[in-house]
Amino acid sequence: MKTRTALVTGATRGIGLAIARYFAAENIRLVLPWYDWPDDTKAVQNEFIQMGQGHLFFQADLRKKQDVHNLANFVQKKIGNLDILINNIERGGMPVIHGAYDKEVNREQWQLEIDTTLLAKKLLFDHFLPLLNKAEKATVINISSIAGLTGRSGPAGLIFNEGYAAANRGIETLTETWARIGAPNIRVNEIMLGLIDCRHGQKTRGWKTLTEEQKNQLVNHTLLARTGTSDEVAATVMFLVRDATYMTGTVIRMDGGYMLGGDKVPPMPEGIL
Repeated sequence: MKTRTALVTGATRGIGLAIARYFAAENIRLVLPWYDWPDDTKAVQNEFIQMGQGHLFFQADLRKKQDVHNLANFVQKKIGNLDILINNIERGGMPVIHGAYDKEVNREQWQLEIDTTLLAKKLLFDHFLPLLNKAEKATVINISSIAGLTGRSGPAGLIFNEGYAAANRGIETLTETWARIGAPNIRVNEIMLGLIDCRHGQKTRGWKTLTEEQKNQLVNHTLLARTGTSDEVAATVMFLVRDATYMTGTVIRMDGGYMLGGDKVPPMPEGIL
């Protein structure tokens, strides 16, 4: 891949960090906005600065219009265009950790889930659309969750809450709308994730809170009988950026078969003819 510039949100850990590493390995210059988790941020900055590829960092609350405006101005002045936007920002509270929304500790949780999962993505697309249009061929990838399909139901009802599910349900609408807006020079696609190790999987606090029976119910509901990895998500992102040149407005469901789990295919009956 020729040298291009990618903005990756949520790159201080987990999936975003894996995506950023994959891009850096392909000589793609990175813009990595950050907001909290200062220890993780410092470690990531040290890692990418040492690569000597001119990666950029910018502190911004991506839920705030002015902060996103300032980030876009920063990229405009430093680079002048944007080739890739990875919309990986979200914050979802697991019911097994947070409990009900009406608890005092959760009084801002619903709005946090809506603002990070939906509003921030829209602010980023709106403000970076002019810079994406300056690229020869640009790509936008929205990261979403099968919570938008399951809601708080079945085994996943322990880890997906209603606000998070409702917000993820709306991302497909954004993906399809933006694909129409960006055509023909900007491709917009979506990766809908199931249980990923660092997002609703083994490396999360919520997963560690589950009983062994509850964990088994989630895994057994997944056809591939395991959770996914950050590297597998990053590899799918690379496919969409590098290889899927005739794909836009598409949702790739990367859930290990969770949405097909739970029901078995019965033996073919003999019939009566």
